[in-house]
Amino acid sequence: MSFSTQQLISGAFTLNYSTEAQPTEPYASHLFNVTDITDLSNTSHLGLSMLPRCTYNEDFKQILLPAVYSFVFVLGLPLNAAVIQKIWRKRPNLSRNNIYTLNLAIADLLYVMSLPLLIYNYGSHDYWPFGEFTCKLVRFQFYSNLHGSMLFLTCISVQRYLGICHPFVLWHKRGGRKLAWRVCGVVWLVVALLCAPTFHFAATGIQRNRTVCYDLSTPKLSVKYYPYGMALTLLGFVLPFLGIMACYCRMAHFLCRPIPYRSVSMATSEKRDKAVRMIVVVATVFCISFLPFHLTKTLYLLVRTFPGAPCETRNLFSIVYKSTRPFASMNSFLDPILFYFTQPRYRQSTKRFMLKVTSIREKGTNV
Repeated sequence: MSFSTQQLISGAFTLNYSTEAQPTEPYASHLFNVTDITDLSNTSHLGLSMLPRCTYNEDFKQILLPAVYSFVFVLGLPLNAAVIQKIWRKRPNLSRNNIYTLNLAIADLLYVMSLPLLIYNYGSHDYWPFGEFTCKLVRFQFYSNLHGSMLFLTCISVQRYLGICHPFVLWHKRGGRKLAWRVCGVVWLVVALLCAPTFHFAATGIQRNRTVCYDLSTPKLSVKYYPYGMALTLLGFVLPFLGIMACYCRMAHFLCRPIPYRSVSMATSEKRDKAVRMIVVVATVFCISFLPFHLTKTLYLLVRTFPGAPCETRNLFSIVYKSTRPFASMNSFLDPILFYFTQPRYRQSTKRFMLKVTSIREKGTNV
């Protein structure tokens, strides 16, 4: 007649909430804490009080998520396609940075192509008619894109750091493009291994007589998901983030030194401006997309695994987390902007194209 701590917590959370698609119908605020109280008579001998079943208020998802995902889809699809086309035209003379950027654009494009399903899902009150496997695949695409983008940005940052702070060191130049392709292969493999458990945790279920697609995990796997979710954040975000920040702090320190103390290769303002632009743009991508999402996700995982957390607290952290999740997808069109700002020749070609279009319009108006 004894229960382990893990069994007790697992049982409580199986009854208390779901992780993604909670009922979205409005409810009276005075019923918030005690909606649908479940009788736990089989555990009353342990002195446990009845546990309230939390009903999350997630009406905001029906407007926020479809709007943001539609915006990301409209911008991300043509921008990433354009980046892939421009880089692919240069083969087989691709630089290492271009190889990393190409793989980054492919990851973003694959994710953007899955957004119409999510737009329909959230616009239809969490209704998911596309089947179990498609649900798992879409969730896998989200997290693999997210962590793949961070790892490819890390590769680009390290490559830039070595070129600026160690321009005369030869070891990182050996292997050239072949080494860069191998690194990309390793990144794809690492991302696949990190995100593979998503196929186990993400699944469809029934909420108020409609099929839903859970994001993090099904309710019964909530406790088991916690260590995996924290490990994914640590390996897929914290370590790349620390690596990028270390590179950029060292680069900023190097670039801010007086010119006589810099190496000759960094004496030109063009290289310096290019490096500064990259630091600013990548830092912006992290601040907008990655940092808020992982911070709120970590707090949400902590709160929902604490059995004594009130329903109001769980609902609050759920809203905050799910409000930042669509903004994590914004990296799908911010990454092409990163490519644009760090490639002067593409800015010049775009400028010439815009001038050409403007001149054609002016001629047509004069006629």
